[in-house]
Amino acid sequence: MLNIFARASVSRVTDPIGAVLVRAGLTPNVMTVAGTLGAMACALVFFPNGWLLTGTFTVWGFAMLDLLDGAMARARGHGTPFGAVLDATCDRLVDGALFAAIAWWCFTSAHNNRAAAAALVCLVLAQVISYVKARADASGLEADGGLIERAERLIIALVGTGLMGLGVPHAVEVSLWLLAVLSLITLLQRLGAVARAARAAANAAPVEPVGPANTEPAERAASAKAAVEPAEPAGSANAAVESVEPAASANAAVEPAERAASANAAVEPVEPAGSAKAAVEPVEPAGPANAAVESAASARAATVEPAEPAKPAREDA
Repeated sequence: MLNIFARASVSRVTDPIGAVLVRAGLTPNVMTVAGTLGAMACALVFFPNGWLLTGTFTVWGFAMLDLLDGAMARARGHGTPFGAVLDATCDRLVDGALFAAIAWWCFTSAHNNRAAAAALVCLVLAQVISYVKARADASGLEADGGLIERAERLIIALVGTGLMGLGVPHAVEVSLWLLAVLSLITLLQRLGAVARAARAAANAAPVEPVGPANTEPAERAASAKAAVEPAEPAGSANAAVESVEPAASANAAVEPAERAASANAAVEPVEPAGSAKAAVEPVEPAGPANAAVESAASARAATVEPAEPAKPAREDA
């Protein structure tokens, strides 16, 4: 929550400091590593030995360096993917060291098993909450927000250790159980956000068109069938054969008619010249001729030259 509401206010304070550190020659990665090593060392040294107040302030001071590395990256005008991964890794190390050190103190110094159990629950939930966000980002989903993030986690845990160092009884146990409950709520919130983002992404996915895009099985079956069956003639050859077939059919139908006409001409006597016809009438094909035969016969008759007049028969002496 503080990451949303307090970021602008914190940036106004840390951005000038980050610019000064960049001009001094420091890099954001150096600041991240330095803050991580300092916070881990202070937590693991001071808390198990019972120096709760000292551990609280030193861990808090080194944790604040995590704010400066972001300000330094903004001052440089860009961040790097490695810097982002390094920062997230170092945050997990500091969280683990802090809650492990508090649990160690609860077991060995305070002899409070309930508080130790709460510290271990907070340690596990802190890692899982961060993992849910990282895994969702890797899947292209959103899992931001939640009731308790890293800043709130550090504040609640260190307030408990600080108050306990000042002599307030049960401050660590109360703060740790409060943090455990709020962390569990945050985990459920992030899982719900991931579920909603996944449903929205599924509903927004385009529907595959029905048609050529879905004909791959049929195409594979046709290819397999073509590989088994003998290949058919090429399309151009089929077209040529189909164009020749009508003409061949017409010729086949005309040829019997022409032979019949020739036979009739040989049998019938030649008519006298006076009665010679100006043109030879076309012979109608026998039987029910189709349209192709009639058109072919008409074309033949139109091109036949007129018959020559018959010569007068020789008179016998």
